[in-house]
Amino acid sequence: MAGTIFKETRKNHNLTRDEVCDEAMLLNNPITPERLERIENGKFPITPDEVMLLAEIYGEPTLCNRYCAKECPIGEKYVPEIKVKDLTQIVLEMLSSLNSMKKSQERLIEITADGIIDDDEIEDFVYIQKELEHISITVETLQLWVEQMLADEKINMEKYKQITSE
Repeated sequence: MAGTIFKETRKNHNLTRDEVCDEAMLLNNPITPERLERIENGKFPITPDEVMLLAEIYGEPTLCNRYCAKECPIGEKYVPEIKVKDLTQIVLEMLSSLNSMKKSQERLIEITADGIIDDDEIEDFVYIQKELEHISITVETLQLWVEQMLADEKINMEKYKQITSE
């Protein structure tokens, strides 16, 4: 599966393997056309560094998330696959989740105040936990959206980095 997505992404960007390898060389991170062919055809597993390299070359930060969620044994357990959405949808989902949590805030305090989750509190706790997970995924979706906008040069990268490093 991993190989297929990398081949598909390269072809969607109308790049040859040689062109990708030339770009990798410019980034001081060489990869041979033979290695890329083997990765794309699923003959060799791709490394995390190679995923990051190809994501940068293609301007497709979603490749990193997909790799972590689907290929990495740790990520398969802990990293949800993020679906690309538009900014309006992300913000509306975030506001909805935050409003829901506002209603659950007092209940969460009641449940956790004694440091124990009793049997009669488990159902409410799991519901609140799922809401918090949804907020976390929405935050990650927003971050992925930002990374894609930076890659597409729709956000001024210099200005963004300057402000985020303050």
